[in-house]
Amino acid sequence: MDKQAPPTASSSCSLLLPEEAKRSQLLPPAPLMAADGKKGGVVVGAVPGHQERETWTRQMDFIMSCVGFAVGLGNVWRFPYLCYKNGGGVFLIPYMLIVFVGGVPIFFLEISLGQFMKAGSINVWNIAPLFKGLGYASMVIVFFCNTYYIMVLAWAFYYLIQSFSTQLPWSTCDHAWNTNSCLDAYSLHHCNNATDNRTHALLANGNLTCADLAHARSPIIEFWENKVLKISSGLDDPGEINWELLLCLMAVWLLIYFCVWKGVKSTGKIVYFTATFPYVVLIILLVRGVTLPGAYDGIMYYVKPDWSKLQEAQVWIDAGTQVFFSYAIGLGALTALGSYNRFNNDCYKDAFLLALINSGTSFFAGFVVFSILGFMAAEQGVDISQVAESGPGLAFIAYPKAVSLMPVAPLWAGLFFFMLLLLGLDSQFVGVEGFVTGILDLFPGKYEHRYKREIAVALCCLLCFVIDLSMVTQGGMYVFQLFDYYSASGMTLLWQAFWECMVVSWVYGADRFMDDIARMIGYRPFPWMKWCWSFITPCVCMGIFLFHLANYKALTYNTTYVYPWWGEVVGWCLALSSMLCIPVSLVYKLFFAKGSFAQRWAHLTTPVWGSHHLEYMAPDVKSPNSPANDDNKVIIFESVM
Repeated sequence: MDKQAPPTASSSCSLLLPEEAKRSQLLPPAPLMAADGKKGGVVVGAVPGHQERETWTRQMDFIMSCVGFAVGLGNVWRFPYLCYKNGGGVFLIPYMLIVFVGGVPIFFLEISLGQFMKAGSINVWNIAPLFKGLGYASMVIVFFCNTYYIMVLAWAFYYLIQSFSTQLPWSTCDHAWNTNSCLDAYSLHHCNNATDNRTHALLANGNLTCADLAHARSPIIEFWENKVLKISSGLDDPGEINWELLLCLMAVWLLIYFCVWKGVKSTGKIVYFTATFPYVVLIILLVRGVTLPGAYDGIMYYVKPDWSKLQEAQVWIDAGTQVFFSYAIGLGALTALGSYNRFNNDCYKDAFLLALINSGTSFFAGFVVFSILGFMAAEQGVDISQVAESGPGLAFIAYPKAVSLMPVAPLWAGLFFFMLLLLGLDSQFVGVEGFVTGILDLFPGKYEHRYKREIAVALCCLLCFVIDLSMVTQGGMYVFQLFDYYSASGMTLLWQAFWECMVVSWVYGADRFMDDIARMIGYRPFPWMKWCWSFITPCVCMGIFLFHLANYKALTYNTTYVYPWWGEVVGWCLALSSMLCIPVSLVYKLFFAKGSFAQRWAHLTTPVWGSHHLEYMAPDVKSPNSPANDDNKVIIFESVM
């Protein structure tokens, strides 16, 4: 028969709030542990003074903020393309499998960790201080993300402004930025089959041949490259600043600032619009899309299963990277959002609900995109594979070209780019919120300033804006691709997710953290989560990571321009700046600690608890908030759970 717990353990539960005292009965009492592993002890350490943490006004604010952050442009412009490319409906098999073994477990881990520790992406790793480099790595990644992601919003805002005209500027070739190779309506398919009257007229007049048509450029490509980007010859040719884009960038950053500067109380209200209205636009675009000729063929091209694709390793890798990217894992922003929850919020149910919304949005957006692409392919008389694209190519070339063929084209263009802007806005300002939260958590409460948050947000936005100046030049697209390909790529996110699982499962303890979650939500999650954190998810992350390394290809633009060697060096520096934070921080802390290796390890992996954990302490221990205690001291204790 087991020994009964010491009185200090059971009495510690008497400090629980009434609601949580009731929930604590679900778990057996456990003795308090000191940092040295002895029962009944406490360790006193110097920790900054505590200020009550802000919380969401309503829990729905948290749900909408997570939806706004995780559901973004990748759901609309990347998932549909990957689905069609990797076997249509068959792609859902590896996708959903990785959702359940990787996406949901880590999504839940980050939210619950933030909620339990009540801290942003850096201080949340006080749960195992030796691995605080994980927090610094996530801060680096989310900073880079905030820096380059805003450019997509600037481009969308520019297109939105250009949509307010009777004729879309990318629909014709009679503009100053167009070249002699521009043709607003042509088709090599018609040329080869001698069915296109316009092509016949051109050939008859001796102006062009079919060979000339092969090198012709559409007006939307010339608008994108010659007007919007004013693209130069390469990374080593930055050229001049595009002042129109610069003004759009300034406008978007100002909008981001005023969404974030007052904290989650204001952000939680704004996301009700920015997170829900894109769904309204998607439904409108779907209704319009399915009524167009060729829509059925486009949708069937999207979902038609090709079972042979399951044998290809690339299909599984694409599924894994898409899940980790679209679920916004490893950026630290989910941890920051979770830290504003009430301590007893049921984050377990929230994680499954948010995963369902995220993946459901991706699949639904595919019907919208491919109904329109099917119409465009039918209009041009080409196969859908020739018009299907992903990323900026879909958002700023393929889709604008499709809407230019519709009646009342400016209306549909305006709706589409307004949706893109909203999808990116909430992802952007939640990313900024996550970064600022991590920074502010580093400052002690005694350094509290009335406008500390406003100043921190302003400095963050200003620093990112200065870096963004390199992306509004004529060579800006090459800089943008460097950031996109290296700084917040699949490799960095997979590396981050791997270490998160390893630290929580094997350093802090998976069972121990499951007990902590049970203390918060009132019941233990299904053991599947623990198994994933401990074994399955780390193996999946490392497997995909190694595959990426083995199949690394040099970065190119439009498959024609190859980046110079020094450009790749800059890119790898961006990637390693976050990835090396973890091992460098670990080695640094171990090297400068005192004692034997075992003593150093034991000391540096002892959790540093926050003041909100004091409700689980023995009542005979004085609270650090007591007037008798120095305000810069706090009790560090082992979890009762």
